[in-house]
Amino acid sequence: MNFLSLFKEDIKTIFEKDPAAKNILEVIICYPGLHAVWLHRIAHWFYRKKWFTVARIISQISRHITGIEIHPGAKIGKRFFIDHGMGVVIGETAEIGDNCLMYQGSVLGGTSFKKEKRHPTIGNNVVIGAGAIVLGAIKIGNNVRIGAGSVVLNDIPENATVVGVPGRIGLGFSQQQMQQLEHNKLPDPIADGFKILLKEIENLEIRIKKLESLEGINAHIDKYFEKKKKELEQKFSDINKNE
Repeated sequence: MNFLSLFKEDIKTIFEKDPAAKNILEVIICYPGLHAVWLHRIAHWFYRKKWFTVARIISQISRHITGIEIHPGAKIGKRFFIDHGMGVVIGETAEIGDNCLMYQGSVLGGTSFKKEKRHPTIGNNVVIGAGAIVLGAIKIGNNVRIGAGSVVLNDIPENATVVGVPGRIGLGFSQQQMQQLEHNKLPDPIADGFKILLKEIENLEIRIKKLESLEGINAHIDKYFEKKKKELEQKFSDINKNE
């Protein structure tokens, strides 16, 4: 695909992924994420030709204009969109698949001083939330969704959702929800774990009460503890309702 076809596809991608886009002129003039991708394609061409200094000059010009820093060595696929974009950093050996979306402040960073593969490899259809940091030569599978502010340090399998610091894999949600970018419905693996534990405790209490009734045992009930437990259960119940 030539540069002109790529440019047209980049513009079309913005209309598909940003409901705020009004017309082609606005997109061409006012979208720094688009400018950064276009300038990167030019810088990457020079980088591949081993004109490294020219490539870095172009990338630095792009950085000053857009607030987005993409090393010219990074490999970026088709239909890539950076929304808003200020503070986005993409390292030299990073690889990004097709149809990916990054929000402002997100980073694809390295963890090694050696001249080797040291930045993440991102699959297709991946969403990286605002302020998320993905570090090291790790692999992020296709259709992964990384929550805002997460720090991802390990490989992530396909179709997973990652939240937290360090990033943990949540129990997931439907492809439809992923496509709709429902950020308020990101799973919370810590909360999920507590809900499972509370349910297991409840089951154990029922079994113990049955044993106590058979043996004629009247166990002392800590009212304060029971009250706090009910409050905690109600809190997680409210979370489920919101989801």
